[in-house]
Amino acid sequence: MAVSDMPASTAQAPGRAARPAPAGRAGFAGTLRSEFIKIRSTRSTYWTLLAMVVITIAIGALASFAASRNVDGGGPYFDPTNRSLDGLYLSQLVIAALGALTITSEYSTGMIRTSLTVMPRRGVVFAAKAVVFGGVAFVTGLVTSFGAFFLGQALMSGSHINATLGQPNVLRAIIGAALYLTVCGLLAFGLGMILRYTAGTVTASIALLFVLPLLVLLLPQSWQNDVNKFVPTYAGGEIFATKPDPTDPAVSHLFSAWTGFGVFAMYAAIALIGGLVAFRLRDA
Repeated sequence: MAVSDMPASTAQAPGRAARPAPAGRAGFAGTLRSEFIKIRSTRSTYWTLLAMVVITIAIGALASFAASRNVDGGGPYFDPTNRSLDGLYLSQLVIAALGALTITSEYSTGMIRTSLTVMPRRGVVFAAKAVVFGGVAFVTGLVTSFGAFFLGQALMSGSHINATLGQPNVLRAIIGAALYLTVCGLLAFGLGMILRYTAGTVTASIALLFVLPLLVLLLPQSWQNDVNKFVPTYAGGEIFATKPDPTDPAVSHLFSAWTGFGVFAMYAAIALIGGLVAFRLRDA
């Protein structure tokens, strides 16, 4: 039978394969997978997270070893859990840098335009990036805080000043440490979406998390009592403390653990909302 005699429904042009039917508009689940592949395939992600783990555990181990040698350990308000997590005050800057790079690197390479071509709904892109980064930060922070805690308590156990998971507020403090790191990263992520430049975002994050607490120390003590509770680092840091010292004027006026963490999370929420608004209104 000649090709011209074949039914139209069965004849196809030579060399042209049948195309699959359109699968529909890309959704949130697909965007999540795409963002996870991005963050997983970037070398800087692994190196930055590794640096955070090493810094947190190493500094916590040094502080715990010092406490075990009676350098500054003991006393009714000594907090062995918080001591083993001392590295958080430096590693918060590391996770903030990663939060900034998660978005600013896409602007510097122009990859953000590709992302928006695949998924033009900016709210979906923003939410997917925040969820993926937040999930990675929390899981890594959880592993890190448990590792720092167990190593620190092992070092202090010889002096019988260590804590256990069954003691009041200890488990909350360890999980809270992971939440604290996650919020630090999301704060920088929101700032990165607003500023778009890595250097500016990292500088702003350092100013909020590290410089601002130092500046508050220059205020009169009566002013510090009112201001400290609203400083991001002081407010959020109460989440990984188990024995607040009522005799210490620097912490005696702070909010409770979860209230303070809520204040800290508010800063991140404001940055994220600002980032989303800027992302929607400005060109890529």
